[in-house]
Amino acid sequence: MTVYVALLRAINVGGTGKLPMTTLKAICKELGFRDVQTYIQSGNVLFRSDEREAEIEQKLDGALGKVLGKKPGVMLRSRKELEAIVANTPFRDAKPNYLLVSFLPEAAQSDALDAMVAPDGEEAVLAGREIYVHFPIGSGKSKLKLPALKPGTARNLNTVRKLAEMASAMEDH
Repeated sequence: MTVYVALLRAINVGGTGKLPMTTLKAICKELGFRDVQTYIQSGNVLFRSDEREAEIEQKLDGALGKVLGKKPGVMLRSRKELEAIVANTPFRDAKPNYLLVSFLPEAAQSDALDAMVAPDGEEAVLAGREIYVHFPIGSGKSKLKLPALKPGTARNLNTVRKLAEMASAMEDH
């Protein structure tokens, strides 16, 4: 069975709304996922499944849509993908909480960063289904405009590292 990490979009950040992690865990178990674990109250869930990635994303997004009244968007990544994201971080000197990784449902267009407006010195790097963004003054104060981020969901590097560690521990167990 493959270990997956599902990153939900707009959970507890004002968009889709609040979703108790106990509810998220129960939904995942009802869908037949095994060894379900959640991490912090922002829509991160780990589990095992034999199903294909696209099937899992559709099933989970549909089930969440029934509970929330609107599909939030689900980005699925494997342990190896998360470890590669951490290992390939382009902004090595950035504070981990000032570096956000935006997870996209599919690879962004090669010109995705062309529309970026970065008045506070933000920098971004496109890497397939992820966009790394360094916020020198923090994301909360930033006035960054980058339309390519809209369909995705972001986690800071500390969270991505922790999710990769949890997925690795789950695979080893």
